[in-house]
Amino acid sequence: MESQLPDRNEGSGVGRRRVLGLALGAGLVPALGSAPAHAEPASASVPAHTPEVAPAHAPAHASALLGRRVAEVAAAQIGVPYAWGGGDRLGASLGFCDDENGYLDGKCLGESTVGFDCSGLSLYCWYRASHGTVELGHYTVAQFHRSAAVERDALLPGDLLFFSRPSAPLHHVGIYAGNGAMIHAERTGTLIARVENVLGIPRWADEFAGARRPQPFR
Repeated sequence: MESQLPDRNEGSGVGRRRVLGLALGAGLVPALGSAPAHAEPASASVPAHTPEVAPAHAPAHASALLGRRVAEVAAAQIGVPYAWGGGDRLGASLGFCDDENGYLDGKCLGESTVGFDCSGLSLYCWYRASHGTVELGHYTVAQFHRSAAVERDALLPGDLLFFSRPSAPLHHVGIYAGNGAMIHAERTGTLIARVENVLGIPRWADEFAGARRPQPFR
């Protein structure tokens, strides 16, 4: 989430990030009421037309173990600075300033800060925890498309929580940490933090757009 326009962030797809998102194949935001993923027995076969990210056919326990690793990696980043455009599969990286984003009080902090933005954090945590079998695009909308829907009452640690408003569709993503908490990189000038009872806070609950669960490549 970015602060220069009202909570505008990389999910808005401006400037260089928009080009990157398009290159990653991000399209229009799908209907948020899409069918949730349900775990199937380990013997379930993978269709011949397997998409870039396969549907959730992994055993439930394996998915839960991977998600817990994602949440552990995310927790290890608490206190790392927010950097607009920062973060990749290797970890925190130098950010940049794009239009109004990356600035604080008129000063460009992005280009001098090593850290993560919201989608850079989720990209890194899932890549590291999965040993490279899950690689998400560095773009909120692309991450939404590459993950399977999860019902709110079925959330597991590691799931991605997306937030939207009419003026900024899918403007933010955080990592579910379990027990109602979220770990996220919010905006320039902040540090990665854990938010307790996130969906009980009106600010976040009102903008909650759904949860998604990335799946390993097959």
